[in-house]
Formats: sequence, C-alpha cells, structure tokens
Amino acid sequence: MNAPCNIAAALPRLAAERPDQVALRCPGTRGPDGLARYDVELTYAALDRRSDAIAAGLARHGITRGTRTVVMVRPSPEFFLLMFALFKAGAVPVLVDPGIDKRALRQCLDEAQPQAFIGIPLAHLARRLLGWAKAAAVLITTGRRPWLADVTLAAVEQAGDGAGPQLADTAPDDVAAILFTSGSTGVPKGVVYRHRHFVAQIELLGRAFGLQAGGVDLPTFPPFALFDPALGLTSVIPDMDPTRPANADPRRLHDAIARFGVDQLFGSPALVAVLARHGQPLPTLRRVTSAGAPVPPDTVAALRALLPADAQFWTPYGATECLPVAVVEGGELQATRAATEAGAGTCVGRPVPPNEVRIIAITDDAIAEWDQARVLGVGEVGEITVAGPTTTDTYFNREAQTRQAKIRERLMETAASGESVAPVATGFAATIASTEGEAESPGGARERIVHRMGDVGYFDAEGRLWFCGRKSHRVETLDGPLYTEQVEPAFNVHPQVRRTALVGVAMGNTRPRYPVLCVELAEGIPVREWPRIERELRDLAARHPHTARISRFLRHKRFPVDIRHNAKIGREKLAVWAAQQGVNA
Repeated sequence: MNAPCNIAAALPRLAAERPDQVALRCPGTRGPDGLARYDVELTYAALDRRSDAIAAGLARHGITRGTRTVVMVRPSPEFFLLMFALFKAGAVPVLVDPGIDKRALRQCLDEAQPQAFIGIPLAHLARRLLGWAKAAAVLITTGRRPWLADVTLAAVEQAGDGAGPQLADTAPDDVAAILFTSGSTGVPKGVVYRHRHFVAQIELLGRAFGLQAGGVDLPTFPPFALFDPALGLTSVIPDMDPTRPANADPRRLHDAIARFGVDQLFGSPALVAVLARHGQPLPTLRRVTSAGAPVPPDTVAALRALLPADAQFWTPYGATECLPVAVVEGGELQATRAATEAGAGTCVGRPVPPNEVRIIAITDDAIAEWDQARVLGVGEVGEITVAGPTTTDTYFNREAQTRQAKIRERLMETAASGESVAPVATGFAATIASTEGEAESPGGARERIVHRMGDVGYFDAEGRLWFCGRKSHRVETLDGPLYTEQVEPAFNVHPQVRRTALVGVAMGNTRPRYPVLCVELAEGIPVREWPRIERELRDLAARHPHTARISRFLRHKRFPVDIRHNAKIGREKLAVWAAQQGVNA
C-alpha cells in the first residue's frame, strides 16, 4: 500500500531511521553574554510522536480533514509540532505573512473563512479586538491558560497522547494549505497548495541544491523550515525576529552557526546583507540560499568572500505560487554582473527540471487558453510563465485574480506511448518528466495550468533566464517600455547611492508616462551632495540608449519597502510621491 501524498508522510520513516537525531533546535533562555542557550530541542522521534498526539487531540476538538485552521504561532517547537499535526490530520492550515498591513490581514482572514483559529495569546487578543476570523468555531491557544480560547495546545496534546500514528489518507489533489502572499507587489492572495505541490517542492529543492539527510540548516524564514524534517535535516531556528530580517543581530547568527556546525542557510537578501556587512568568515557553511528579491551584486561578492572556496551561494527564482522555478549559483551571477549593470537585467539561471518556462508577449488582459503564437523567441522581453509540478492552480475565493494569473493549456496525446506531453514551445523548455497536476477536460483531452509570474524577462542564447522586473512596474514611455531591472542597476553602481527606483508619472490622460528615477542616497551622505550626485547620475544615464531616456531624477529620503524582505521597493507609493513633486514636461 502506497503512503498518502502528504509532506508529513516522511516523518514516521525518518523517526524510525534516525530517532535520536535532533530535528529542531530553538532559542530558549539567554545567557549573561546576551546569546541564546538553544536549550529547546526536538528529536525526530519526539516530533513524530508528539505531532501524532496533537493530531489526535485536534480531531477530538473538531479539527479534522479539510478543516481550515488559521495558525498564528511564532517560530517555536509548538509551530512545527502543530503544522505537522495539521498535515497528518489532513486539515488545512492557513498562514498569513506577519509583515502585511493589519487591515489587509483582516481581509485575508475573512476571505479564508477559517473554521478554527490557533495562536499565541497576543494573536487571540488581536482576534478579539480587531474582529479577525469571526467564523472560527474552535479556538486554541499556545498559552498556559485558555484565555480568550476554548483550550490550550498542551491540553490538546495531552488528550491525544497514546492514540498512536496519525496520517490521513490524503490524495495528491486534496488541499493541503492556504498560504497568503505578502502583498508587497499587489493585494495579498491566498495561494491554494495541494499535497502534491508540497511533495514536489521537497523533491525539486532536494535535487536542485543537493540536500542530503543529516545536514544542519539555519532557516531564517520559518515556513522554509517545514521542508527540513521531510529532508532529514536538523533545523536551528535563529534568535531573531523573522519579520524584520534587516534588524537581525549578526553576532547571534554567527553564534548559532558556529555552535551547531550549521552547513546551510536560507535567508532573504536583507538577512544575507547583514552577514555580508558583518564581515566575519563563515567556515562551516557549504550552501547559502537567498530568495524573495534580487540579491545586489555587491552582497553576493561580499558574502562569497566569507564562505569556504567550495561553498555554493544559490539564488533561486520563484514565487509563493510556484517555487522553485529557476536557480543560479553566485559564481555565474557575479560573472554576469557587468551585463546587468549595462542593462541586460538580472540572470536568474536555468529552469529547474521538470519545470517548463516560456516567455509570452506582454498583456495586462486575462488569458483563458494557452496560445502557442504568443511565445517569444531568444532575447525578446515578455512575461515569464511556468508550468510544472509545483505550479499552483488557484487563489482561494479570488476568481478574478485566478483568471488573471492562470492559463489553461490543452495537452496533446502521443500515439506511441500514450503519455501526455505539451506542444514544444522553445528550445529552452525543460522536458516534462511527470504528468502530475494535469487534469481531464470535459472533452477527454488532457490539460494543465500555466502560471503567469507577473514578471518580465527573456531567455538568452545559452538558455539562461533573465529577470527584467515586475510587469506592473514597467514604464510605458513615448519611445517604448522601460523595465526596472534593466534601468536601476546602471545607476546603483554609483558609490554614494544606496538604491534607485524607476517609476512612471502620468502625462495628461494618455497612456505613456514620464520615466522618473527616484534615488535613495547611501547612509551618511549629506543632502548638500545631491546636486553633484545628480549630475553624475545623468552622466551614467548617457552611457546606455535605454537609460538616456531618463531625464528626471528625484532624491527620496528613504524608500518604502516590504517588511519581510526589506528589499521589495514600494514603487506604487513612490510613483504617487513623484507625481506630487510636480514632475512635468
């Protein structure tokens, strides 16, 4: 009998194979030196046994297969025990990025229509005061007392103790979780993850980065730590606020890395920049992965200099809706730096098999059916699309956004083997190795979902994918479109500039816009230097045909950015601000 399609299915096997291996270490008490003692840990045997008990206890309180359950618990043993218990129960955890606007958070919870709410005491207080998740009938707290809740998580676990193994017979297409996007590039949306998506992610991540059981990981973005137990890794949860990676204390990170021999680390560009600026060697690390936004070339170079010679620095490309899509190693990223600064965009590497990545002509309209005629050739900038085993197919209760982001592609049947394959798109389309995620249409033909990334880019002659920016951030000028990642790097090379942002300001009622470059100066640069810096930026602009179109430069004190990554610039807000500065012809 085959095991259920479930991310938690690997846990009983690993608990049997390596019961005493530590699956999870968490910071606990703090010593006189200010460093965490990491005196809280769970072995694989304990994680499996206790998550079984919680799953059984949840069932007694009505949280069973299909129950949508909001989880608002900080990175801790309770978070991981609870998540694996929910997966084992076949329930549907609902996770909302803690960095989103509080008004948007309420909207997300209302849309998710949760039937249960599990959170820390503070989350329950906010639920009561702010009216979150009013439909939730089951309320569980991680606190010591059932304050503003029905029962404590400890009591739930105690009620299920001794119930034995728990693992619902979940099918590949069953909903496994609803993960809300950060909303940093639009309205937060609940991405529906099916069990096959999680299982495929583990396989693709393990294969892409060569992850092997027994390694020690420092996942500074907690949801990624959920993959570690399924891969046989030990997770060391860092002593930091995961919602504010730019404020992490590098001394505490180094302490955890050295103490436990951490050999791999996942972090946002802001977190990686913290380590790069700290400048201390990281001799145990063999693999660093950074995602969420493009990693600045200076950060890549600085961090690679701190790693052992044989270490790898990966920057995977993807999104909540589909991850990973493509990967590039830091060495290749550095080798393409000159091209990036000359306006080529940012190289994000090659697609991860069996993903099929194709570039289509840009449109802001919905596309119901895949049209091969839309596919562009080598070097042509268009919208990036992906089809593969981790490609999600819908947003929860967001039909309009689903229509905008998803394309149905009919597949042809090959007479020789009977296997479903997609029509060949370009020479760079990866071979489809699996038909998972395909569905039968009413007419009997096979079809699959193609996700529109909302990003623009192109393939070069070597089959590498280049990212040119968000589609919504392109600036349509009288002389054609400008893309953020083909413009901003040319100006970010200025030593006294921290970062720049291309925005468009409306010119009357017409669609074309004035391209404006907003500039944030490096820390410590006095405002009186701005006139000189602006002149030098104009000189930089004249070096390339596309940047020469930019004649308006505005100094901004501090760019609005998302909390989680501290790297995604709020260009929509900057565009409004630029318009208020009286930009005109």
